[in-house]
Amino acid sequence: MWLNRCAGSARNHASIDESEDGYGPFLPVEEFEGSEKAERRSFHLLQSRKHFTSYLTCSTLWGSTILAALILISIILSIAKGLWGIEDEPDSIFADWGRPGTGTASLAWYPTDFLRDVIPVPCHSHNDYWRKVPVFSALHAGCTGIEADVWLFNNDSELYVGHDRAALTPYRTFQSLYVNPLLDILAHNNPETPLYNDTHDRGVFDTDPDQTIVLLVDLKTDGPTTFAEVQAQLEPLRAGNWLSYVQDGVVYERQVTVVATGRTPFDVLTQNSTYRDIFFDAPLNKLYEDAEALDTDDDGGPFVYNTTNSFYASVNFKRAIGSVWSGLSAKQLRLIRGQIKGAHRRGLKVRYWNTPAWPVSLRNRIWHVLMTEGADILNVDDLRAATRKSW
Repeated sequence: MWLNRCAGSARNHASIDESEDGYGPFLPVEEFEGSEKAERRSFHLLQSRKHFTSYLTCSTLWGSTILAALILISIILSIAKGLWGIEDEPDSIFADWGRPGTGTASLAWYPTDFLRDVIPVPCHSHNDYWRKVPVFSALHAGCTGIEADVWLFNNDSELYVGHDRAALTPYRTFQSLYVNPLLDILAHNNPETPLYNDTHDRGVFDTDPDQTIVLLVDLKTDGPTTFAEVQAQLEPLRAGNWLSYVQDGVVYERQVTVVATGRTPFDVLTQNSTYRDIFFDAPLNKLYEDAEALDTDDDGGPFVYNTTNSFYASVNFKRAIGSVWSGLSAKQLRLIRGQIKGAHRRGLKVRYWNTPAWPVSLRNRIWHVLMTEGADILNVDDLRAATRKSW
């Protein structure tokens, strides 16, 4: 019994000693396994946090590197544009035009040297007077057609330019925005020097001096009276022998071809049968001919609209062709081909206006189809897109 008591006392003492050594009492198997799982979860959680922190650090470093590279590329491109004269926007060279202190506030300054390396493109600057600088923005982009909407009021011989009456101002006139700038450019390109025989044969583009510029004048007020005033205000261009004209049934193309549209009366325009220097914008929708029909020796002439009285044959695309959101149908394509055939048989240049402007993919597709089918000029608002021919 004494031994048993001693053994029990020893066991109790050993238990006390283990506790004092810091190891604590032994746990049951179930409690030990639970503790091990908790430690394992804690370890994995710690490792996951380390990986996530490392990922964030690497992502931040890569993001900063990419951003720095993009900024550097942007700076290099900006420097390159400045050195080589690369312009993203047609109007960028006119950034200071019209500002006080630049000499342009009263429309007296025109940069006539900027066209020396411009390649002409068959596009028409729709509502050209909305550009940063009318005429020059379009020509700098390479457009061969420009447009002016003109208004004439009682007791006033001035032709004002604008889309509607609310946009008219005393300084924005047919003379100041169109006639005078064209005169300046043509005079600059045809100087009188001992080394140059001044025959007045060069147009606005140095790269293609034979290219005529089409000035489309849209009459917004009474046809006969406004037309007569347009004729009168074209006199400086006429006197310089810059205007294309018809004389005794023969067409002579010069540096500027004036085409009248809007409320222009066809009968008034064609009154003078011996000489004319304003041409008509013929109705393209009235010139349709079956594109699939075989041509015969009989051309169907004489035509009412022909090269002696008209230049363009134009129509509202949306009204004449219809909606093309789902693409051009076979019927619409036949209509386009028939209109183009009819215009070309009369020697006229085809122009569709009010073509889709959005989405860009649709606009580009319609532009591509029209030019592929034989349209002669694109009626555009986006000069950059049209002249870069990315469609």
